[in-house]
Amino acid sequence: MNILQLGNNILRGTSEKIPENEIVSAQTRELIKKMSEALHKEPQGIGLAAVQIGVPKSVFIVSEYVFNPSSYAGKESEEEIKKRKETEKYAVFINPRIIKLSKKKALLSEGCLSVAGKFGRVKRSINVTVEAYDENGRMFKRGAGGLLAQVLQHEYDHLNGILFVDKVEKIDK
Repeated sequence: MNILQLGNNILRGTSEKIPENEIVSAQTRELIKKMSEALHKEPQGIGLAAVQIGVPKSVFIVSEYVFNPSSYAGKESEEEIKKRKETEKYAVFINPRIIKLSKKKALLSEGCLSVAGKFGRVKRSINVTVEAYDENGRMFKRGAGGLLAQVLQHEYDHLNGILFVDKVEKIDK
C-alpha cells in the first residue's frame, strides 16, 4: 500500500466519519490492517491517517511507542528501529475529535510521510485532549502532552485536508 504524496488531491479533502454501526465492521478492521501494514514499512513513521493511503475516512493510528516519552529520549540506530518495527503496535482513533487544546504552544519540528524529505517547525498546543472510538467500538478520551500531543494534532489535521507544510513557520530542509 503506497502512501499518497503532496500534490494528490485526496489529501486535501475532508475525511468522512465512519457510521457508528460500521466502526466494528470487517471493512473497518481491514482498513486498520492496511494502515498498520503501510506504517509498519516506514522506519520513521509514528502515525498515519487513512486518507494518506487514499481512503478519506476519519481514522488514524499512532505508534504505541510514542505513548512512552522515555522511549523516545534519544536517536535510535537503524537496527534498533528495525527491531522495534517488528513488534510495533498501534493505537487506533476512529472519528476523533479534539475537545481541548492548551493555550500554551511550542514551535516543534515535524515531518510527514506524505511530504517525503521535508521537515519544518510548526506551532502546536503542548497539551491536547482527544475523544475517539477504538477498534472495538469503545469511546475513549485521551489527554496528551509532548510528542504524543504533537502527533495527535498532526494526524487530526490530515482528516481535515491540512498538511504540516500549510502551518510550517520555518522549513528545516
